[in-house]
Amino acid sequence: MTTDGTNAANSGTEPPERPFSLVIGVTSSPAERLRLTELLDGVAPLLMVADLDELRELITADAPEPAGAPGPPVPEQKPAPDGALVIDAARSTARWGDRETALTRLERDLLTCLTAEPVRVWSYAELHREVWRDAPTHGRADVQSLVKRLRRKLDELGTGVTIAAVRGVGLRLTDHRHPRVRGD
Repeated sequence: MTTDGTNAANSGTEPPERPFSLVIGVTSSPAERLRLTELLDGVAPLLMVADLDELRELITADAPEPAGAPGPPVPEQKPAPDGALVIDAARSTARWGDRETALTRLERDLLTCLTAEPVRVWSYAELHREVWRDAPTHGRADVQSLVKRLRRKLDELGTGVTIAAVRGVGLRLTDHRHPRVRGD
């Protein structure tokens, strides 16, 4: 301590390194976010995210690794058969040849669902139930928005695989080469 009562080590511009509480709220509902924000106002710093995928991205994005710490284990990449779409559920990625793209949990679950039975036409209600699980149904808009993003990612990979709409019924894959699913 210095004579004026301040700690000399903390007299700089950096805050002291002390543990603090952080409340993390996970909900996709804007109304629920607002309610939680009002309830927890002033209790602790509050971080609100729509789903666990968003939280994982925030936590892992540009996170500095401690000096000398080994990096995360890299799973062994098995070569995909030529022209096969490989969905790695454990890493949430889709790979086509030597190209790979990251998938959100919803994208991964939708693609895994469609590839489980690639010839089958899935109704919007079935897809919503399988992908969003217990979340309340908001109609086709959720599924259509997710399909749009997933089609873009599949196109960027250069696959011949896409999600086709079957008028009045639902959705199916257009490529019937039985993509492999790894992980889970």
